[in-house]
Amino acid sequence: MQIVIFGAGLIGSRLATHLAERGHDARALGRADGIDTTTGQGLAEAVAGAEVVVDLTNSPTWADEEVLAFFRDSTAHLVAAGAAAGVRHHVILSIVGLDRLTDAGYMRAKLAQEAGVVAGAVPYTIVRSTQFHEFVAGIADASTEGDTVRATPGKLQTIAADDVVAHLAEVVTGTPVEGVVEIAGPDVLGIDELVRRLFAATGDPRTVVTDPEAGYFGAALDDTALVATPGAGAWIAPTSYDDWLATH
Repeated sequence: MQIVIFGAGLIGSRLATHLAERGHDARALGRADGIDTTTGQGLAEAVAGAEVVVDLTNSPTWADEEVLAFFRDSTAHLVAAGAAAGVRHHVILSIVGLDRLTDAGYMRAKLAQEAGVVAGAVPYTIVRSTQFHEFVAGIADASTEGDTVRATPGKLQTIAADDVVAHLAEVVTGTPVEGVVEIAGPDVLGIDELVRRLFAATGDPRTVVTDPEAGYFGAALDDTALVATPGAGAWIAPTSYDDWLATH
């Protein structure tokens, strides 16, 4: 199967390798390959002959207007290029709970991305994932003041990037569902607890203070916003946060 992945970061590079090891013609492309999804540059050539397009692109900025423009324009160009090339499946990686956290401009932008895919002419699957184990360190850094991390007890259900890749590969090589599927990790933990366990494993000397007002990148976070949706039939990944910490 010929698969073109746009976005060569944490997930894109691993997904391309995972698929290639299983006999697929998979490439992960980014700006270094002459691709600009916001303008459409290089897309027609990139998708020529492709059966599946996977959109793992991400905005270089989280400013509300800029991130909205990025996902809106990139999605329009990718879907149009895929339709013109006869692509049979358009897959995007989105975020569990984005429709419950619309105070955040990034979440609104991802909703716009989903809407663009749904409105397009290519059969699609939207994979909504919970936050990654790998992102906890960045959350801690963003919440640091001096030697103190002020972290909300609001819950996440983090998932290992390798588990995301494994299930995403099944979706990519499967039949379009014309809807949303959810994937999540096995543990529901407060951000404060996630950071404490990370620091215990790494020997980080920073102090973690539980602060319900800390929020999540500018948005208020409760215990339900960013965990698997009840009744959605989320696929639950096998790698727990503690097991991931032990091996990383």
